[in-house]
Amino acid sequence: MGRRGNAGRLAVVAIAAAVLAVALLPRAGMQRRPGRIPVRFWHMWTGEWKDVVDRIVARYNASQDKYEVVALSVPSAGADSKFLLGVVGGDPPDVMAQWNAVIPTWAENRLLLPLDELMTPEERDRFDREAYPIVKKLGTYKGHLYGLTTGINIWACYYLPAQFREAGLDPDHFPRTLEELQAEADRLTRRDKAGNITRIGFLPNTFLMYAPLFGGGFYDWQHGRLTIDTPANLRALTYLAEERRKLGYDNVVRYEAGLNGTNVQTGGIEWPFISGAYSITVDGQWRVEQIGKYAPNLDYRIAPLPPPAGGKRYGGRSNGNFMIIPRGSKQPEGAWDFVKFWSGLSHPERAAEFYTWGGWLPLSPAIAEAPAYQAYLRKYPQFRQFLTILSSPNIEPLPPVPYQVFLNDRISSTEDSVVRGTIAPEAALKTLTADVEQERARRREMGYAE
Repeated sequence: MGRRGNAGRLAVVAIAAAVLAVALLPRAGMQRRPGRIPVRFWHMWTGEWKDVVDRIVARYNASQDKYEVVALSVPSAGADSKFLLGVVGGDPPDVMAQWNAVIPTWAENRLLLPLDELMTPEERDRFDREAYPIVKKLGTYKGHLYGLTTGINIWACYYLPAQFREAGLDPDHFPRTLEELQAEADRLTRRDKAGNITRIGFLPNTFLMYAPLFGGGFYDWQHGRLTIDTPANLRALTYLAEERRKLGYDNVVRYEAGLNGTNVQTGGIEWPFISGAYSITVDGQWRVEQIGKYAPNLDYRIAPLPPPAGGKRYGGRSNGNFMIIPRGSKQPEGAWDFVKFWSGLSHPERAAEFYTWGGWLPLSPAIAEAPAYQAYLRKYPQFRQFLTILSSPNIEPLPPVPYQVFLNDRISSTEDSVVRGTIAPEAALKTLTADVEQERARRREMGYAE
């Protein structure tokens, strides 16, 4: 009773804070075509990205005469709260673009409309046949499609050929195994006479990235269950710990403290790879356009992150942008028509141009093979490596469980504790398993889905 009472008080506080946040948000845009059916669309892009979204919306509105999509850019800090209050209050958007880990939680609470209910049999068949494997995983929960992706994020190795040659390595033959990569990284790392790092050859991180490479991962898609304390995951976590120990945890902290732009969101010339601070680094496809804009003369290459011996090729993690339609949408058919238009499900050749505007990876090979996207690849040939990886069945999103945010935080903190040396990998996985089981028990007690 006490726990439920505390939860209730916390919920009231959270709602009050959300109401205050929402009160400060801008009001929705006005309809400009009164004769059409309005479709309210919320998204979280700002700045130059908002301009891209506005162009896509304008293109859709010009493509037909039944609906008018009215777009509203909602600050990301208040977007989820605004959406939830809209659903509860009976006034949600008709469609929303998201990138947060919300699908399992919102779907479990019946806040989202399964897109299966809006698809024709032909559309469902096309999606099942043509969409990349990771596209289907990202939007699916308990056998239903709740989110259709409009841009996937994939990670690969960026590397500097000049530093390879300086170390006596051949940049034309990137390592095929993780063991070979680490051996070359050791030769690429530089230290001064005092032993301080002056250049890092390669710094592996992100447990979610490496677990699939080692043949592990955190979810068994065939049986619908979490997989945490497994031999493959243990090997991945042990690898991350050992490589950080070789460099020295404190040495890396001191080195990175002197760099600009170590945060993944930092763009442009401040990205440390551009200045040569790392010989090899793992990053997303968006860096290709950034390099083209801010360092067009940089000599760099991209290669898939290689697996360890016996691991899975083209493994790794993924996330992305996706479209959702809430229950209570006043125009679900219009919302679905817009989602099909943007995603390329209804017309891949037309939508290919939209993906190039945002520098996004496509939903299906049909979009990638369209003339507009092929022209983009000729302009940014390095982008092709990401398409190769995108086809892999070994790319994994966060597990589709209703406590995704909790799980992601605990996986991240587990890795941090291990690479700091405060807990051994074996004990860390057992602790992570126990923490997840405790969260599942808590959810059961409160009447939530596990």
